[in-house]
Amino acid sequence: MKISVIGCGYLGAVHAASMAKLGHDVIGIDVDKAKIDALAQGKAPFFEPGLPELLVAGVDAGNLRFSTDMADVAGSAVHFVAVGTPQQKNSTGADLTYVDGAIHGLLPYLAPGELVVGKSTVPVGTAERLVGIIAPTGAELAWNPEFLREGYAVKDTIAPDRLVYGIEKGRRAVEILNKVYAQAIGNDTPLVVTDFATAELVKVAANAFLATKISFINAMAEIAEVAGADVTELADAIGYDDRIGRKFLNAGVGFGGGCLPKDIRAFTARAEELGRGESVAFLKEVDAINLRRRDRVVELVVDALGGSAYQKKVAVLGLAFKPQSDDIRDSPALDVAVRLHGLGAHVIATDPEAMANSAIKHPQLTFGTTAEALDGADIVVVVTEWKEYRALDPVELASVVNDTIVVDGRNCLDVVAWRGAGWRYIGLGRR
Repeated sequence: MKISVIGCGYLGAVHAASMAKLGHDVIGIDVDKAKIDALAQGKAPFFEPGLPELLVAGVDAGNLRFSTDMADVAGSAVHFVAVGTPQQKNSTGADLTYVDGAIHGLLPYLAPGELVVGKSTVPVGTAERLVGIIAPTGAELAWNPEFLREGYAVKDTIAPDRLVYGIEKGRRAVEILNKVYAQAIGNDTPLVVTDFATAELVKVAANAFLATKISFINAMAEIAEVAGADVTELADAIGYDDRIGRKFLNAGVGFGGGCLPKDIRAFTARAEELGRGESVAFLKEVDAINLRRRDRVVELVVDALGGSAYQKKVAVLGLAFKPQSDDIRDSPALDVAVRLHGLGAHVIATDPEAMANSAIKHPQLTFGTTAEALDGADIVVVVTEWKEYRALDPVELASVVNDTIVVDGRNCLDVVAWRGAGWRYIGLGRR
């Protein structure tokens, strides 16, 4: 099928390349010329495993193109809208400027029978509003939320764990979308066909649940610290209950990124607009718990340094909000580095992929290799659980640092190994 993807940021670029991989003829549209030029050369503008190979393959094969000209979408059977919905500057609600702009930009090029498909995460009620704008063109609208995990986005697009279609009754959108996702449908991927409102709620409800689960175990970590318990063993024990499960029960510095924080805030704001703010009022505490974890890591570092971080060399390992990504949006790791710098510490921050982005946003920080960060460090702080940090040899490192103190902000290190090597190991909610 001939497909257009409006918006070539994280979501759109991955979606466009993946659709080309599935055999479709794809045109990606974005207003950022530098980004489009890079994509057109098969270069990913951000780090995502597997994406560069897909871009090169699609561009070389000729079924993946990129442009800044919206007119190039003309003739596409399906138009995916994959633009960002950031948090508004003066409130916690979602900013729909880019979604509305994409829809209005599409209108002159839509034809009867074509399908506009929303991928962006939007407040419930958005699709119902947009369908009236699109209707005069004879095109139809569907909402098909994405469930991508950074670091696994290519896999999650080509082989999703479920597909959700939000459509109007009696529409042919299901038939069209089934052709788009023929491979996944053929592999018996679970499919939920529902209405606009439910499809919009699915994404924010999923993110709200995951955020709540993370903040729950972090709240337990706060209790464990004062009670003398171990939150990791607690998580193992309750995780054996299949009604609870062990995934996302890892206490630490908390969640970040471009989705969970803004989505739970926008969900709360929309619920208040609908007169049901009390139904999700708990999400404000979920957010508060999450932000407290950053405070706690900084407190642990300062306490371990004898009450002051001033002029102490602090090795901060990790800047991205999660491993396998260079995304620093609302990153707890970067936030911790900035706060410690603000306390007068000599912070050397490092990350396998996110240093360039971090340096643009926070040029006041000092960045270096892992070896440079660890050399002569008074304390080591692990805040992104990259494989290379989890694999560090505590025996070898003991001869490199100035003092053998480690704050494990992700509870990802082998406690026995580090303590056995003579380190003062400090975790969150750990005995």
